[in-house]
Amino acid sequence: MIRVLLVDDQHLVRAGLRMLCESAADIEVVGEAKSGHEAVRLVATAAPDVVLMDLRMPGLGGVDATARILRDRPSTRVVVLTTFDDDDHLMPALAAGACGFLAKDVAPAELLDAVRRAAGGDSPFSREVLRRLVGHAVRAHAEPADPGPSWHCTPREREVLDLIGAGLSNLDIADRLHLGVTTVKTHVANLMAKTSSANRVQLAVLAARLDRGARP
Repeated sequence: MIRVLLVDDQHLVRAGLRMLCESAADIEVVGEAKSGHEAVRLVATAAPDVVLMDLRMPGLGGVDATARILRDRPSTRVVVLTTFDDDDHLMPALAAGACGFLAKDVAPAELLDAVRRAAGGDSPFSREVLRRLVGHAVRAHAEPADPGPSWHCTPREREVLDLIGAGLSNLDIADRLHLGVTTVKTHVANLMAKTSSANRVQLAVLAARLDRGARP
């Protein structure tokens, strides 16, 4: 069971998130917080696996709350869920230690998938946010990546890698390639192992840089 803490200063938003999370058999909401200070206290007592964190709240904001939570309990996975998905909010949140960043207009199924991915050690991002992160990383390195002469991916794995680079979630990839979500997850895990990528963001960066010249 994945233990989730909901952090948002709007009661209606928290209520909607609770209903969505409780519709999943493998997710349990262990608490709600309407401020950053309350979130820090609840993490210490409720010990959630995943925190869905708003950014703009009275008092202690989401970025500072994330930093305090991860300082005291580094194993907690914090996923930002916000209306503000611009770089001015994204970069400080990532610097504070957030493992994912989603816009509040994300589809319900994608949000549940993001909670599961975060709990499993992955980094869930909205498609547009992921594209921006990839763009920043690619611009920072002019030369395309070469994962090494021993790396080889199957045609299907390359299709999955390209779609990860385009910002698609596992659900979107499964729909696009007419595969089961479990099969897609297996391909993603294989790609991470083959390329020594720590998370989905690194795979997306690799896909973008390979498209610039280096092919497996």
